[in-house]
Amino acid sequence: MTDAPGLVVVDKAGGMTSHDVVSRVRRLAGTRKVGHAGTLDPMATGVLVLGVNRATRLLGHLLLTDKRYDATVRLGVTTTTDDADGEVVVTAPVDHLDESAVRAAFADQVGELDQVPSSVSAVKVDGRRAYQRVREGEEVELAPRRVTVHELVVRDVRDGEVDVSVRCSSGTYIRAIARDVGVALGVGGHLTALRRTAVGPFDLTHARTLEEHAEAFGLIPIEDAARVAFPAYDLDDVQAADVRHGRRLRAALPAAGPVAVFAPDGAFLALYAQEGDVARAVAVFTG
Repeated sequence: MTDAPGLVVVDKAGGMTSHDVVSRVRRLAGTRKVGHAGTLDPMATGVLVLGVNRATRLLGHLLLTDKRYDATVRLGVTTTTDDADGEVVVTAPVDHLDESAVRAAFADQVGELDQVPSSVSAVKVDGRRAYQRVREGEEVELAPRRVTVHELVVRDVRDGEVDVSVRCSSGTYIRAIARDVGVALGVGGHLTALRRTAVGPFDLTHARTLEEHAEAFGLIPIEDAARVAFPAYDLDDVQAADVRHGRRLRAALPAAGPVAVFAPDGAFLALYAQEGDVARAVAVFTG
């Protein structure tokens, strides 16, 4: 059992839910204080960042960071879930589509978008997940949400399948991109493969499979995780005492925030944000 706070970066296998991964990490760490930053659907693989003990409080701030994905979209087939786990609703021929039209449709998905999440997403409707309502037979219509796709690179186009790499804001649904491109091209589309390659600064080079974690548990200490995930500011003794009590600092941080602040001995104390000539506490991690 560990009382140490830190992050665990898992390369999630397909077929597992994010909660399955949390359960496994709880057993490996010997603590129930485990949470994750950003759900991955069962069909998806790749980077899932988990917090252990006090580091679970970092997760809400990590959720705000950009994410990267590699994905494959199948054009000409519409499913109930906008991905390969759903039932096929309708099919359409794609022989008439030329590559330039396909690339142009994906290019239109770059920038700020008002994206409607899939009806079987984890978005909450009146306190309950949308997918739970759908499973119970309800018709669910979700409001569009503003998301940002910073970059979308079409890697390959072949026989109705398209490989893409995406860098996007938190809350972006890649299967919604697949659906919307299919609609724009008039043939429908869904996601057949999804691999998250990064959550903020944590990418596949940091990730281990659950089997690898079982052999050697890869806990990133909270001090190291904070320095990787946020801009850093090193305090003097007087400032550190103020931070331990959540007081404001008269300081010029290296970024607007959140900024990780550290005691002279290297201990991670808090996240702070600049507010005019002073910096205020966003979250204090001492005690």
